[in-house]
Amino acid sequence: MEKLIRMFPLLLLLLFPTFAFAGHDYGQALSKSLLFFEAQRSGYLPHNQRVTWRAHSGLQDGKASGVDLVGGYYDAGDNVKFGLPMAFTVTMMSWSIIEYGKQMAASGELGHAMEAVKWGTDYFIKAHPQPNVLYGEVGDGNTDHYCWQRPEDMTTDRHAYKIDPSNPGSDLAGETAAAMAAASIVFRRSNPAYAAELLRHAYQLFDFADKYRGKYDSSITVAQKYYRSISGYNDELLWAAAWLYQASNNQYYLDYLGRNGDSMGGTGWKMTEFGWDVKYAGVQTLVAKFLMQGKAGHHAPVFERYQQKAESFMCSCLGKGDRNVQKTPGGLIFRQRWNNMQFVTSASFLATVYSDYLASSGRNLRCSSGNVPPAELISLAKSQVDYLLGDNPRATSYMVGYGSNFPQRVHHRGSSIVSIKVNPSFVSCRGGYATWFSSKRSDPNLLTGALVGGPDAYDDFADERDNYEQTEPATYNNAPLIGILARLGGGHGGYNQLLPGIAIIILALCPSPVKILVLMII
Repeated sequence: MEKLIRMFPLLLLLLFPTFAFAGHDYGQALSKSLLFFEAQRSGYLPHNQRVTWRAHSGLQDGKASGVDLVGGYYDAGDNVKFGLPMAFTVTMMSWSIIEYGKQMAASGELGHAMEAVKWGTDYFIKAHPQPNVLYGEVGDGNTDHYCWQRPEDMTTDRHAYKIDPSNPGSDLAGETAAAMAAASIVFRRSNPAYAAELLRHAYQLFDFADKYRGKYDSSITVAQKYYRSISGYNDELLWAAAWLYQASNNQYYLDYLGRNGDSMGGTGWKMTEFGWDVKYAGVQTLVAKFLMQGKAGHHAPVFERYQQKAESFMCSCLGKGDRNVQKTPGGLIFRQRWNNMQFVTSASFLATVYSDYLASSGRNLRCSSGNVPPAELISLAKSQVDYLLGDNPRATSYMVGYGSNFPQRVHHRGSSIVSIKVNPSFVSCRGGYATWFSSKRSDPNLLTGALVGGPDAYDDFADERDNYEQTEPATYNNAPLIGILARLGGGHGGYNQLLPGIAIIILALCPSPVKILVLMII
């Protein structure tokens, strides 16, 4: 009987797909998703900080190494600044803005999205003090995870770890180059000097990554337990080249993609995942875009092989490929139990942009089962977003603060401990575990917009603070999501994602009630 009750929402979906759930407010979800990034900020918080239960933190970061590393983002529910996932987060936020900035502007969120990108890139500029030196981590997971403290209180080791020619990290440097190149496109018109600075860093980081080859976790070994680079660095080198070409239109980077596509795996790997470690599906999607834009030139045969692999990924997500992604009984893409939602949003973002690329070029998706109209990819992305917003067998929203039934006991230090502004009494390393981590009460601070790890392969979920596999959020869960939410909230017509520029309207609120409209092309 209990099992039947648990299955009831799913039966409603199957029997009454049109009427089982009301439509979602994608604009509200977008606004909340962007708020989460403010909760993850490290460093000196600005006067316009909207997540007011947070305060300044990590103000000595980098000092012991003689470098200013104040700022950046905490990746998830801990207080470590991990460079690889932070860079991927900024790349995906930037890609979201590049594709759907117009829709973000229409909902009044473009400014917040650009601020979120800049919070990351300001930190990367600091972390890259010399052409061949990049700081890739502040703090370490082992000592940090031993403690349960607010970031404002943390007493853990804040050692800074770097890569250089003697201790290379092509994956880390490549992803950071991609992030800065993509962000340079975001700021090209509104802040050209800043965009040029980002692009200069991106050029240097790519050269560093390409010349001094090596996996970053062989140099920054403390990252291995948390963000091991399983895929190696070839995918990041291709990914960085693709973003540098998009940012600079420099033929060198297009040639790099053409020359190295086969040897570095860009044309060889049939992927069923995309995320902070494995970038091949993202590279394949971008190169397919270049091909459809008519930019391939004599590299067309190689670029067509990239595109075949991109389409293989899309077909596998739709369940129409040779090797399909796993899905839960409720229809959620499922890759792994630990923070599965990162793969849901990343795959859904690729499906969204590729649908628009295909539609813009008047093409269908080619799957082994036959031609598939682009609209099916958007429908897939919508189904995944609707699931995570509450259309699922548990009728649970996996975005904190969205809907009426969402996680209350998030695996997140800052959210689970009373705000330092409410109670400034020091929370000790182990005392935080005894008093706050073990509490069964709801979080004292609402982590608005955080997308948690989500349900297991059977759509089951336990809202418990120690269930880090399911209740911990991460910045790279939200980063691709903001693009999809902007697209879904923007309606169905008028997308030509293959044009060289995108018209963006920036809505800036002045101190007075007057709104200024500025038209910008990026």
